[in-house]
Amino acid sequence: MSAGVAPSKPTILIAHWAGLRFFTDPDLAQIAAVGTVLDDEPIGDWDDPRADALLAEADVILGHWGCPPIGAAVIERAPRLGLFAYAAGTLKEVVTDALFDRGVRVTSGAPANAEPVAEFTLAAILFAGKDVLWQRDALRDRAIRDHRQRSSIPVGNWDKTIGIVGASLVGRRVLELLAPFPQLRPILFDPFVTADEAAAMGATKVELDELCATADVVSIHAPDLPSTYHLIGADQLALLRTGATFINTARGALVDHDALVVEAESGRLYLVLDVTDPEPLPRENPLRTLPNVFLTPHLAGSQGTELARMAIDAADEIDRWAHGRPARNQIHREQLGRLA
Repeated sequence: MSAGVAPSKPTILIAHWAGLRFFTDPDLAQIAAVGTVLDDEPIGDWDDPRADALLAEADVILGHWGCPPIGAAVIERAPRLGLFAYAAGTLKEVVTDALFDRGVRVTSGAPANAEPVAEFTLAAILFAGKDVLWQRDALRDRAIRDHRQRSSIPVGNWDKTIGIVGASLVGRRVLELLAPFPQLRPILFDPFVTADEAAAMGATKVELDELCATADVVSIHAPDLPSTYHLIGADQLALLRTGATFINTARGALVDHDALVVEAESGRLYLVLDVTDPEPLPRENPLRTLPNVFLTPHLAGSQGTELARMAIDAADEIDRWAHGRPARNQIHREQLGRLA
């Protein structure tokens, strides 16, 4: 089988962190229904003694978290390779130009992984409106009440403005999930989205400073790129009204954490942080213990049973390639520079 020509029953090499099990038996059965899995045990390093034989036979590399980078030397060892199906989201540490030079189709499971992040965000937005997280902790320890400044934002999930920073896959899905709540008005900052496109997503396009100054809740969904480093700095945080909730489920580097600590220590804002910079935070970092910070260990993305969604997505991409159908989420070379 020559490279790039899809067999009806392709051979599949699984590559991700060795010793971890991302694909359950039902997941593997789903994958086996669309191709032949060469080895249930993943390749976590291309120096693995099994790698040469598996690469020589592989029509498809099915990657997941920890998949080793696929460079030119790996491509040379995989003469049949026609598809790299990534069952997770962030590709930039795995995919190289060598894949595109060979004409290998590249697909991403980012839409599947976006779903639980968007669900987490929606829950955080609704809890923020009701002030659930703070009130729960204040009920346990009344002493923390003195830390928080008096809010200028009334409690409730009615007549509120929700600021979305970034029309990424997650940002767009959050906007969709907000649609059944017409009393929550989304505003969107994304320099690559027009006002009409924002309106089609159910949001009003605004500039970043306006978003920070007017939103009751601000949620970050931009990609981690050199151009977005510290996108949210001291000036933007200062614009948030006292009592606003700031949510970050994207990447920690998008936010200046020195400025974030200053605002958190003042008691002006409530923070919901699933990602930080660095990650994890040093034990002495105040964001770990301040009562107005809800800190979680990067868990908004797919976990547990949610991993099945990414396996189903990848199996579908393999089946589409094998039968000459368009991919659902194909990644092209020119996209890599702006993907998360």
